Amino acid sequence: MKNILTLIIAFFILSSCSDDFVEVTPPFAVNDETFFQGEEDYVNALIASYDILQSTYVNVMTSEIASDNVNAGGESPTDVIGWQQIDQMAHTPINQQLRDVWNYNFAGVQRAGFIIQNQDRADFEGKTQIIAEARLLRAYFNFQLVKFFGGIPIKPQGQFQLGEELTIPRSSVEDVYAYIEDDLLFAVENMDMASQDPYRFNRLAAHALLGKVYLYEEKFTEAAEQLSQVIDSGAFHLYGTQGEEDYEDLFEFIAENGPESVLEIQYTGVQGAGFDCLQCSEGNVMVGFSGVRGYNGPVFESGFGFVLPTEEMYNAFTPNDLRRDVSILDIEAWAAETGASFNVGNQDSETGHTGYYNRKYIPRINDNQPDVNLTQPNNYRAIRYADVLLMAAEALNRGGLDDELALDYVNQVRNRAGLSDVQANGSQLLDIIYNERKLELVGEGHRFFDLVRTGRASQSIEGFSTDKHEVFPIPLEEIQFSQGRWEQNQGY
Repeated sequence: MKNILTLIIAFFILSSCSDDFVEVTPPFAVNDETFFQGEEDYVNALIASYDILQSTYVNVMTSEIASDNVNAGGESPTDVIGWQQIDQMAHTPINQQLRDVWNYNFAGVQRAGFIIQNQDRADFEGKTQIIAEARLLRAYFNFQLVKFFGGIPIKPQGQFQLGEELTIPRSSVEDVYAYIEDDLLFAVENMDMASQDPYRFNRLAAHALLGKVYLYEEKFTEAAEQLSQVIDSGAFHLYGTQGEEDYEDLFEFIAENGPESVLEIQYTGVQGAGFDCLQCSEGNVMVGFSGVRGYNGPVFESGFGFVLPTEEMYNAFTPNDLRRDVSILDIEAWAAETGASFNVGNQDSETGHTGYYNRKYIPRINDNQPDVNLTQPNNYRAIRYADVLLMAAEALNRGGLDDELALDYVNQVRNRAGLSDVQANGSQLLDIIYNERKLELVGEGHRFFDLVRTGRASQSIEGFSTDKHEVFPIPLEEIQFSQGRWEQNQGY
């Protein structure tokens, strides 16, 4: 992917930058007219659009740190100060991690838009599939942006051009969601059921993402309909329920690209990376950042000690819940069992060491290339089947559609974790669904937005201010670029 990524970046640079003092004629130039000549060019541009997904590790880490699940961690209370501030709900428009969320996701919007605005430059069999994938990707990136920042500028025709920050306003949240829906409806109508390549999404991924979007909008009937397409397809099942390795032994979390993978972001450990360009890494940067500081022992690599589950999170599991020790590593117990050693970094009582680590995404010993902390190959399951079942259960319950079916979906998830069936309906069932989401999806970046969209954030997150912290501030630079035409989010 790297060569194609470089090519697309070259296009962005050449088409958006100028030098006031020196005229330079580049030896080559990539633009709309010269690039899209045939199928191979569209496929290469699509690869570049998928490639930027790897940078969205920052979405997961930032939203998980914002939740009540974890402490920021790190070496000290000032290590990656942006995350420390988010952990304490003290973030401002000057925050590098929020700027990364904005930049990386808008880069994805731009790359997908490059394909969409040039969709008519060549004809070949299979082009509609490529356009549908590009629109799904654009929807995915815009969904991340609207969750984090609320209303954002949108441009259905394709890429934003330099200067349009002065003419294109921030759209309303409602309009952004309508825009996302339109892209995903096109995707579910035009994408194949099977992925063209392992890294590419398919129609069921589009159904799942659209169902999630509808759930966020509280369009429960529509959400249930989309999610049922995934469930009723028979293409997925909960890992460990059909003869796979026992769940209690599944220390690799969920099998990559396995029977539970609905929408999965691919990573590899074969290319090096560096701190001067974290977004250039083909590995999952979140994994190294989440590793145990100074670790020396079996199974795991050391890391930087961020995203530390709290003791309260660990104790939220019952002792017989198989998910607890698969999801969270009790480092003291592990060290006593294996003889491993480790260092303690940040010891601040509010943001520091807890004794627990996000076992789903901490580095395992493997043969990835240096720097090993930045090139971990662990894929990120952005939507997995258990999430689909729980989202469908919520939509069925909150929409007053079918509590019996909702209960069945919840019990499927519980049974896989070694827990017995529950019997409930109405609001009691909804509380169980919310708790199952907290337990099942810990460490995966969903909790903060689950709390916000259901109006429970102020009750659960210390320092959360209603009518402010539901969204994050637009980066100050973006407000400045618009010369004040974009209004900052309330409270910032």
